[in-house]
Amino acid sequence: MSNRTFTMLKPDAVSNNYIGPILAKINEAGFRIVAMKYTRLSQEQAGNFYAVHKERPFYKDLVSYMSSGPIVAAILEKNNAVEDFRTLIGATDPSKAAPGTIRNLFAKSIEANAVHGSDSDENASIEGGFFFSQLERF
Repeated sequence: MSNRTFTMLKPDAVSNNYIGPILAKINEAGFRIVAMKYTRLSQEQAGNFYAVHKERPFYKDLVSYMSSGPIVAAILEKNNAVEDFRTLIGATDPSKAAPGTIRNLFAKSIEANAVHGSDSDENASIEGGFFFSQLERF
């Protein structure tokens, strides 16, 4: 179990001006932001980030969506970070997300679900490394 996880505020959350409210929920839940970047993914970068889904039918739409506007990538720190963050963001489908979770409050649909959260310590390390190269400094 690691004390760090990776998150990405997706284009829908950024375009709807939810960066501040989502970051506030993250802070209120006891996470410390140790790295953060406001950026826009190219089609190639989005494709590389989501390469694990390359054979899935939704891959092209996902790459197109994730490169459609700016995102905010961040490394979060807290004991039990991955599991606690997955609880905080809620179910992928916002209509099934628990009340008060980030997706319940800020997501529009399964596709435009406001935020990404790593699903394992291993993926948190891989995904965080995609955006940040020298985290050991933090």
